[in-house]
Amino acid sequence: MTSRRSAIAGAFASLAAAGSGVAAPPINPKERIRVTRLETFLVKPRWLFLKIHTDAGITGLGEPITEGRALTCATAVKEIEPYLVGKDPRQVVHHWQAIYRHAFYRGGPILTSALSGIDQALWDIKGKALGVPVYELLGGPTRNRIRVYAHATRPDEIVQLMKNGFTAFKTSVAKRRPMRYIETPAAVQYAAENFAELRRAAGPEGDLAIDFHGAISPATAKLLIKALEPYQPMFIEEPCQAQNHDVMAEIARGTHLPIATGERVFTKWGFREVLEKQAATVLQPDLCHAGGITEVRLIAGMAEAYYATIAPHNPLGPISLAAGLQIAASIPNFLCQEQVSLGEGYLKNPFTVREGFVDLPTAPGLGIELDEEALAGKIHHDWRNPESYDADDGSVVDW
Repeated sequence: MTSRRSAIAGAFASLAAAGSGVAAPPINPKERIRVTRLETFLVKPRWLFLKIHTDAGITGLGEPITEGRALTCATAVKEIEPYLVGKDPRQVVHHWQAIYRHAFYRGGPILTSALSGIDQALWDIKGKALGVPVYELLGGPTRNRIRVYAHATRPDEIVQLMKNGFTAFKTSVAKRRPMRYIETPAAVQYAAENFAELRRAAGPEGDLAIDFHGAISPATAKLLIKALEPYQPMFIEEPCQAQNHDVMAEIARGTHLPIATGERVFTKWGFREVLEKQAATVLQPDLCHAGGITEVRLIAGMAEAYYATIAPHNPLGPISLAAGLQIAASIPNFLCQEQVSLGEGYLKNPFTVREGFVDLPTAPGLGIELDEEALAGKIHHDWRNPESYDADDGSVVDW
């Protein structure tokens, strides 16, 4: 029950807010809020959504997913639930520390992804409780709109995306078969010529990045990067397997093109090594893997000290995009936000791209609301990672 004193304080706050033209916060900061349960559900095509429920009627949204391991992540969230139930969700950083450090076996893709989605949802609750977007809690906006990029593999796709408002794009390495450790001139030339066609479609004013997906050997990556240099990619993403930052640093020193990495790097400790070794100048922390909003804000601060920029990774759903936009709105060293879904068929108010940008979100929390009716037909999936084999000898290859 609301006390008489808090009711009077709330009434005065409402009057003050009405006089200033600012909406009154839905929850008095001194009022009690407690987490009641954590709910996860599989969403097509390969996502896992989280709702954190509270006794105040506020629900927080997050995406605690590792691609291809949705059920494992859901179980991890369920194991964390007893810690959160009954606690105030607004102590976001405290909960991050407790969930991460009390695990004993820290980090890794599963536990950090589960923590990431929970962190997103807690920030969503906190913003809604105070009636402000999350970026206001992180120091306020550093820009008034946020640039986004789209994926494309063909020139006609780029032309259509430009008509849809995009000015930045990312493609993958074109190949007739999986790249071998040592490649032929024909394979390198094929990939470079394909990129050249996409560059002509995007034009000299368009930004076009290329993702090696960590599936190319360092030896071949060096050859391919040299062949791509005349077309000036916005960045080269994961030129080789991202776990070896020393090799990435060697590749970075051998080209003037920006090197990007981060989708498979977790927490500030993982990104510290990338920065110290100068393995990349474009960091791509994934809000669903790297530790959520709390951790990516710290990673961005570290990157700023090394004159590196942030391009949040997001091949996932609209909740992940919404979290990335909050980070992009609040940091000074933002480059571009990846997206594969603006939320059509998932959100009541999907994001809109104009002149390559999304407007600064203004609604409280993450600024989104799920379209439950549209989601009803998209519940459940059994998506698995592709299993790729060499056509010549049947050996396992990266995808």
